[in-house]
Amino acid sequence: MPETFRLTLAQLNPVLGAIDANAALARRAWEAGRDAGADMVALTEMFITGYQTQDLILKPAFVAHAMRAIDALAAGIVEGPALGIGGPHLREGKLYNGYYVLQGGAVRSVILKHELPNDGVFDEKRVFASADVHGPYRVGPLRIGTPICEDAWHADVSETLAETGAEILLVPNGSPYHRGKPKVRTNLMVARVVETGLPLVYLNMTGGQDDQVFDGASFVLNPGGHLAVQLPQFEDCIAHVDFEKGPEGWRAKTGMQAVLPTSIEADYHAMVVSLRDYLGKTGFKKVLLGLSGGIDSAIVATIAADAIGPANVRCVMLPSGFTSQASLDDAAAVAHALGCRLDTVPISGGQAAVAEALGPLFEGTAPGITEENIQSRLRGLMLMALSNKFGEMLLTTGNKSEVAVGYCTIYGDMNGGFNPIKDLYKTRVFETCRWRNAHHHAWMMGPGGVVIPPRVIDKPPSAELRPDQKDEDSLPPYAVLDRILEGLVDHEMAVDDLVADGFDRAVVKKIEQLLYLSEYKRFQAAPGTRLTRKAFWLDRRYPIVNRWRDGV
Repeated sequence: MPETFRLTLAQLNPVLGAIDANAALARRAWEAGRDAGADMVALTEMFITGYQTQDLILKPAFVAHAMRAIDALAAGIVEGPALGIGGPHLREGKLYNGYYVLQGGAVRSVILKHELPNDGVFDEKRVFASADVHGPYRVGPLRIGTPICEDAWHADVSETLAETGAEILLVPNGSPYHRGKPKVRTNLMVARVVETGLPLVYLNMTGGQDDQVFDGASFVLNPGGHLAVQLPQFEDCIAHVDFEKGPEGWRAKTGMQAVLPTSIEADYHAMVVSLRDYLGKTGFKKVLLGLSGGIDSAIVATIAADAIGPANVRCVMLPSGFTSQASLDDAAAVAHALGCRLDTVPISGGQAAVAEALGPLFEGTAPGITEENIQSRLRGLMLMALSNKFGEMLLTTGNKSEVAVGYCTIYGDMNGGFNPIKDLYKTRVFETCRWRNAHHHAWMMGPGGVVIPPRVIDKPPSAELRPDQKDEDSLPPYAVLDRILEGLVDHEMAVDDLVADGFDRAVVKKIEQLLYLSEYKRFQAAPGTRLTRKAFWLDRRYPIVNRWRDGV
């Protein structure tokens, strides 16, 4: 009979800082593997602490707590499969990102990360030391090499492991989602398989942490880059993978073959998971938002209903004298379609009171943006009062296009604890609304069917802060604006490059100016789901005070 090895993959969602709860979750995964006859159960990078820890990992008491929890786990694993689990490791005064192998009541091996990511949302060189490249470890009949996450994005660690006797590669990850990320991972891991000739297990965590979403989508490759196992994206999963040793070495048997979603579905699922976990992990059970009758608040209400259920979503319409009957009707239609509560709180009385109080100081001046912003801030005041009174987290609803150019009011419509669409350009909002109306999945807690009336999607966007106002009074059409912003923000293009692509120089310069001038607003904005490699926060760290502009 050929030699066999069963590896249980635990694609799970740890909670950052909940060390004891994460240890208990690890124990349950180990028990599932034990009951399935596994030889080893594998968890993901930094599982015991959750990921990313940022500077929390610099607290000695936090590291000590995590290492004690791993020792306690090891002490309880006397018989049965080995357990691989990520966590911090302190050695000779240096702090490392480690991967522990527990078996027989003790820690049998500790693998330390060599390649530390230092781009995008990652700055591991700030908190961890880089370890020397390590060799494989043995579990039963199998010699396993473990490149930890970034280690597998470079050839050196995997090649060293192959040269020193590894028979398979097990890669534990804390790899956050961005659009197109599964294809990037697969291509890189295929390269490692081709270089080493070894089967490779790519194991990723799930769940939301602040702005980042860990999307799972774990997989197993056999030599030649053949996909043996594909786990689902964004969903917790425990899967048992069987390896068999033949004349050419170890090979994984074909197992689960989950179908990965399209990018628009993946983005939407990321926003749902991100909001659900941000609320759950911070202790909120309910949300509220201002429902204006426009497309942005409609999609945020839908995401919220899908994340935590319509009964836990309060929508609030805050009409002023400029609010059209169509907007009132559209807000009511969205709330009704979703099954969410809708309250109406007019701001006209507050508007009149503020006008009276400021009248002597404003005398002789023409009404303008100041008066428009007062409306937005009154709405923010009312919504925050409801949030405080009822313990519901306020969601803010500005899309990436608006956030980029500052077409939003600080201390007004920017009020809130989280923004699911912060990294979604306006044109993508339109696409997402149409997609959600046509699709419904089991992971959505809201109703199926058309939940955002077509009229909400098709009407010209307006803030309704003055008579007959349209967004295009202040901004280029969103189809133009978004392409310019993608160039300036997502691709760091020069103004001349955009002009060469056919955009008017004056328009590009105006958008560039608005982008830089609005940095102070983004600095104070609520966190929101990261969907791209240039989300506003850790991916794009620009100074608030900045006099530089590109050319003339």
